[in-house]
Amino acid sequence: MKRLLQAPNLALATLWADQLCAAGIEASVQRAYASGIAGEIPPDQALPEVWVWDDAELPGARALMDELRRRPHLHWLCHACGESVDGPFEQCWNCGALRPQPA
Repeated sequence: MKRLLQAPNLALATLWADQLCAAGIEASVQRAYASGIAGEIPPDQALPEVWVWDDAELPGARALMDELRRRPHLHWLCHACGESVDGPFEQCWNCGALRPQPA
């Protein structure tokens, strides 16, 4: 088991671990609730961390995290209702229609 990265908060650590797991890389969040003792320990030691279970998957996990953290900003118009959708969302927030796939 190897540490992949330290996250600024529990929400991001959980999101990143979930995305790694969805890609087939078994990962978990460690020190999820250590922020409660910040001040007793150095603040950087109280941040949550994402760990990869299989050491051999660490390079692939790093590559995936680099890709996820550097995705281009997307802006698209929903084909069903015409709503403007910002960000990496694959579904319209207004009507639930899926984003059209590029040809």
